[in-house]
Amino acid sequence: MAKKGQRLISTFMAITILVVGFALGTSFEKVRAAEELETKLEIFLQVLDIVRNDYVEKDVDYTKVVYGAIRGMLKGLDDPYTRFMEPPAYKEMKIRMRGSYSGIGIYIGMKNDLLTVISPIDDTPADKAGLKAGDLIVSVDSKSTEHMALEEAVSLIRGKRGTAVVLGIMRKGMKKPKDYKIVRDNIKIKSVVVKDLSNRKIAYIKLNTFEDQRAASKIREALTQAKKAGKTGLIIDVRNNGGGLLQNAIDIGSMFIKEGPIVYTVDREDRRETLSATGQVVWNMPTVILINGASASASEILAGALKDTKKAKVVGTNSFGKASVQSVRTLNDDSALLITIAKYLTPSGTDINKKGITPDIVVTIPTPEAGAEEVVFKLGDEAEDIQLQKAIKVLEKEMKDAS
Repeated sequence: MAKKGQRLISTFMAITILVVGFALGTSFEKVRAAEELETKLEIFLQVLDIVRNDYVEKDVDYTKVVYGAIRGMLKGLDDPYTRFMEPPAYKEMKIRMRGSYSGIGIYIGMKNDLLTVISPIDDTPADKAGLKAGDLIVSVDSKSTEHMALEEAVSLIRGKRGTAVVLGIMRKGMKKPKDYKIVRDNIKIKSVVVKDLSNRKIAYIKLNTFEDQRAASKIREALTQAKKAGKTGLIIDVRNNGGGLLQNAIDIGSMFIKEGPIVYTVDREDRRETLSATGQVVWNMPTVILINGASASASEILAGALKDTKKAKVVGTNSFGKASVQSVRTLNDDSALLITIAKYLTPSGTDINKKGITPDIVVTIPTPEAGAEEVVFKLGDEAEDIQLQKAIKVLEKEMKDAS
């Protein structure tokens, strides 16, 4: 009777898959894929049942087991930006989006399958310890990062204020990795920094992160104040900006672009969606945007949009090349899945994934990528920052031509 019941259930499930498939216009290939997935899930549940009934230790932490299985599943996607966050990590991410959290103050990502520092945040423990954009993190507390998922690395690096983490760092010019012991602290991100330059007609705005939910409103305020102060040229600096919220990039781009696309997204069905300017232009005077190899994600969306629409000249070096869009899905136990839902293209239709935005004017500086062990000056220092110096010269010419 039990076997008959199982056969009936299996038959019902097969019919259901077929009916749903045809109702949705699904091909036989997709039906077969659904059946194959069902078979794999049955194997997973079978293994879990065997562990539950036969494993030698009775006190099994099944939350740990299931979370580990989820991570293993996501690792099979070969996408470092799709990751699972346990409830504490998800809670911390939401706090970070408000501009404050506990950690070392660093953006990391995967480049050529290597755990890479996208950028340290200014005046944080990571910055003060000497970590640089382009550094490879080869170990965390003596644990090798080879084959380590991005989510696991993030989990190991984060921690409570006052505790220490040791990162093994490999940098071009180094013969062997160097350990950096960094004490975690409360990180308060100042998303927007405005400062005066020697040319009083030029406004300089450093955008440190798109993660701050108020970043767009802060940029709007900075642009409004620049106009009131009689500024006629603008430098936006997104160097070492690892990105953040897509909506911030669209809203900020709309302050320069009246109409048309800011960015295109392309989903799994190859459907292209146009994310257009909102028509709320604030600034229409000469502009230069500064980028480097640590400008990623939302920074690249903004730079790409301004470049393609000819609203700004781009100065610096090639950006990071992260052209994917992630969405956060909250799960039942307050854990979350950060999942890649689309790829993006610049307004001209350019795919910059793993290639980055190419500047209009390339200006290289002594960075780890160029072989130096230390950056010899601080970005934004007008007296020594040769990229900023070039941006000023380019902008002054643009301002003269516009007058």
